[in-house]
Amino acid sequence: MKNAKILLTLLFLFSVNFGKPCSMYKVTKNGKTMVGCNEDAWRTTPNIWFEIGNNKAPFGAAFTGSRFDGTNGYAPQSGMNEHGLVFSRLASYHPENNNSYFKNRLKITNPTQYLKDILHTCKTVEDVKKYIEKYDHSYFIEDVFIYVDKSGNYIVVEPYKIISGNEASYVLSNFCPSITSKEEALKLERYQNGVLFLNNKLETDLEFCRKLSDTMHVCREKIGDGTLLTSIWDNTNGTVNLYFYHKYDKTIKFNIKEELVKGNHLIKVDSLFPKNDEFEKLASYQIPHNNDILRLFLVFCGLFFFMSSVYFLVNYVKNRKTNSFNTIKLLLIPFGLILFYYMYVLSTNMTIFYFASPYKSSFSTLTSLTSYLPYVLLVAIIPLIRFNLKLIKEKLWNTFALIALSLNSLLYLILIGFFVYWRFYFNF
Repeated sequence: MKNAKILLTLLFLFSVNFGKPCSMYKVTKNGKTMVGCNEDAWRTTPNIWFEIGNNKAPFGAAFTGSRFDGTNGYAPQSGMNEHGLVFSRLASYHPENNNSYFKNRLKITNPTQYLKDILHTCKTVEDVKKYIEKYDHSYFIEDVFIYVDKSGNYIVVEPYKIISGNEASYVLSNFCPSITSKEEALKLERYQNGVLFLNNKLETDLEFCRKLSDTMHVCREKIGDGTLLTSIWDNTNGTVNLYFYHKYDKTIKFNIKEELVKGNHLIKVDSLFPKNDEFEKLASYQIPHNNDILRLFLVFCGLFFFMSSVYFLVNYVKNRKTNSFNTIKLLLIPFGLILFYYMYVLSTNMTIFYFASPYKSSFSTLTSLTSYLPYVLLVAIIPLIRFNLKLIKEKLWNTFALIALSLNSLLYLILIGFFVYWRFYFNF
């Protein structure tokens, strides 16, 4: 069981390089603490917002985030309240554990509001620990959180464990420290970069933190995506400096208490900075996960490929002794089923569109194999079209079979066009 957990952890560590990596650090020196957070995401809606307190949740707070959560607004990725308590959220892996003690705790029904309430009601990490221990925080089975207060003390909140610490510097990325060895964690490049940077020096000024955040940021080669937003929180002075889309030559600074005087308000981060060509490239990049028409097209293709496979199977059985070139249907049947599965993969796996081709999945060999289908289509399309035209010219199949084959050929051509756009034929 232990070896299995280690293997799963390693798989996750490798997979987050191709998923939603994030990173953070905290540094404390001479009574001053600063926390840096890199939110790495494909979303194009980074925001910072300020929420004043109320009778039940008295402390005002600032949050950053990019994932819209309906009536709850945006889900917080990092934040700080007016007492200098900072938090950061990072995607992580932890195996499920049937902890009977947790089952007796309060249930988290609104995760976004739950995370906000912690900053609205707590001053120190001890307050946070007491608050969280009331709840079954295994709800966040795919996340790890860190809270850092003005004194420099911190707690790491895993799904089943809370770890306290007070080291002068601390770095965290997409892993749970209680089940991940230092050697395993160092396989994450952004984490390794942060640890090595802090081995040489430790300061708590903005320039030092800017360089550290830059060292830990991500910029992928294919689309230029990676670190969407960097926030550097000054726990001592109650300020935050934002850096947009892994560019570190310009910053916008906010004083939390001054902003809270203005009341509740939200600011789009990209509107604060000069036009960023890499961000514009990301924002205009169309995939099924941000374009409903593309998603519906893939669904249509998948259903059509499946139905045509069924049709060619029936048609082959009925005409196996009479039709010329009938055996070609034996190739179209499995190929349609394989493409049906590939349309499903493209509709559900966002990472394929952002990483080098052919895509390598850490969890599914079948998904990895389907990533070679664009190459198969590219090689097969010319002989297939020539064969299609020959059948039409000589009327060797019945009309419906010819229509089915022609529609398959047309969809293959359209898909090849999308594959070129999505750079499935370029290994970068």
